[in-house]
Amino acid sequence: MTSLHIGLSGEKQIEVTMAVSAMHMGSGSMGVFATPAMVGLIERTAMELVQPMLAEGETTVGAEVHVRHLAATPLGMHVRARVVLEAIDGRFLTFSAEVYDDKEKVGEGTHKRAIIRSDRFMARVQEKSA
Repeated sequence: MTSLHIGLSGEKQIEVTMAVSAMHMGSGSMGVFATPAMVGLIERTAMELVQPMLAEGETTVGAEVHVRHLAATPLGMHVRARVVLEAIDGRFLTFSAEVYDDKEKVGEGTHKRAIIRSDRFMARVQEKSA
């Protein structure tokens, strides 16, 4: 098993379909890649990158996201998120992110995730709903 370290990187690619469009997600009125879908792709890429390196019973949750959506991507194109682990501060992991479609860079930003114990986290959630 590889340990978490600065410079660790990963990528994930998806096709832009109506399901990830601004129109479908309610963040706009056009059939283009939605900003919330970009955020989700960045978060998923970061989460999947580090999950295999965590102890049993641990996972990560999103804690902060800052993104700039630079250009529109039409339906049918692919988008690829690349994240790089830039900082480890206790249980907090900070990633830089870039997103490209088939033609150009369409997004960039930073994303922070917190390492948590799944059982403790869900116990707090259950207390909240009681």
